[in-house]
Amino acid sequence: MTPARPCGRAQSHLGLIFGTLYPAYSSYKAVKSKDIKEYVKWMMYWIIFALFTTAETFTDIFLCWFPFYYELKIAFVAWLLSPYTKGSSLLYRKFVHPTLSSKEKEIDDCLVQAKDRSYDALVHFGKRGLNVAATAAVMAASKGQGALSERLRSFSMQDLSTIRGDGAPAPSGPPPPGPGRASGKHGQPKMSRSASESAGSSGTA
Repeated sequence: MTPARPCGRAQSHLGLIFGTLYPAYSSYKAVKSKDIKEYVKWMMYWIIFALFTTAETFTDIFLCWFPFYYELKIAFVAWLLSPYTKGSSLLYRKFVHPTLSSKEKEIDDCLVQAKDRSYDALVHFGKRGLNVAATAAVMAASKGQGALSERLRSFSMQDLSTIRGDGAPAPSGPPPPGPGRASGKHGQPKMSRSASESAGSSGTA
């Protein structure tokens, strides 16, 4: 199984080249020449190829193990492109056109409903996204404001403690000399003089 993968990839690239590049160039030539028959031919091919690519997305998952699966895909694309087999025109006229013609109104209604639903869903998710963004912005702003107020509160507490430290009472010490002490110093010689006079009077007696 593992060695078959590179071969399958190479064949897928080969089918991509023949299934898209050559028809794209031929479509360019048809647009340039303004040939209506070529317009119709390549439009039918691109419709069939779009359906084939859609189916290929699922068949590659479930049928890739099938023998000669990639070779069958390349052969199918060659059958679609061949001017001798006209496979794309055959499939379009026999199957695709009758089916789309019978289901065209239902398909158009489904497309209109899908377009309206997608628009409503886009508006709904847009409003929801704006609400989520606004809520996130408000929460971020409230968190930032709370952090700012907490920072300011811490700064005010530090300033208050600093003011309290600056206004503390000075340490107690010996009081400065006042007028009372000066009068005491001046009054002390008077007391000693009166004491000496009393002692002298008692001695003479």
